[in-house]
Amino acid sequence: MQFSPALARIVAAAALIALAGTAAAQQAYPAKPIHFLVPYTPGGPMDILTRLVGQKLAESWSQPVIVENRPGGNTFIGMDALAKSAPDGYTISIAASSLVLVPLLLPAPYDPIKDFAPVATFARAEYVLLINPSVPANNLKELIVYAKSKPGQLNYAASGAGGPQQLGFELLNLAAEIKTQYIPYKGASQALADLLAGQVQMYFSTIATAIPHIKSGKVKAIAISGSARSPALAQVPTFAEAGLAGLDGIGVWYGVIAPAGTPKVIIDKMSAEIGKFTAMPDFKEKLASQGFNVFFSTSEPFAALLKADMAKNVRIIKAANIKLDN
Repeated sequence: MQFSPALARIVAAAALIALAGTAAAQQAYPAKPIHFLVPYTPGGPMDILTRLVGQKLAESWSQPVIVENRPGGNTFIGMDALAKSAPDGYTISIAASSLVLVPLLLPAPYDPIKDFAPVATFARAEYVLLINPSVPANNLKELIVYAKSKPGQLNYAASGAGGPQQLGFELLNLAAEIKTQYIPYKGASQALADLLAGQVQMYFSTIATAIPHIKSGKVKAIAISGSARSPALAQVPTFAEAGLAGLDGIGVWYGVIAPAGTPKVIIDKMSAEIGKFTAMPDFKEKLASQGFNVFFSTSEPFAALLKADMAKNVRIIKAANIKLDN
């Protein structure tokens, strides 16, 4: 199909206008305060991370970033508020691995894939597998051999049914072809206390919490999630190094999401800004002080991560028949 010269000029002019409008929108954003939602109560890890990221965005863009806590309903209240917000880049939210987990266990008022636009990930919290010294194993291979010799007799503590710790152990059960028993806890502190007391044999702990107990010899560290060893626990191998593939994603990732339909130029601009400050030493140090490490990915890899995590979670939930405490 051929256009007349006059029509061709009109089409070219329209394309230039569209490009100019897109560029102008990107340059103008943000032109007013940004509301940063947190689907949890103040003072917790998600709140701390939100305020850290919000401060960096405010400094970069010279616009206020207003943190709004919207707790309740297993994160549904905050996430539903984001899904129903205007897709203009002025309402965003922090998200974690639970974004594509909780809706698989409880009816959610939104679709975690279709109703949100991934912006970027920025942090991860890795888990270290701890066992009580009474368990006669000093590495992952020995632990698996021991678990196979006593099917269903080893137990593990996890705070909250359907949480990342329980899914981590059930993934370990599947990958290692072992059977261990889940002991539910309402909080991490009591779960760890019972591990130290020998009431339970295994527990996935955050690195910062685990270090003093590992150093004192009260627990044994078997393996760590993630693709590389932690500098804080350099002697502890990753699961892959210890001989078991597929468990590197047991830790929890954290990222920023926006409502579906948010213009790509805005998503890309925000993602690029997050990429800049995650490379800064002061940001890395602040994350490390809270037990996190930098985990940056742009919008497209983040979207792929969401879909991969959902597929993995579906498989684990079905295999282990996991139910969520409501």
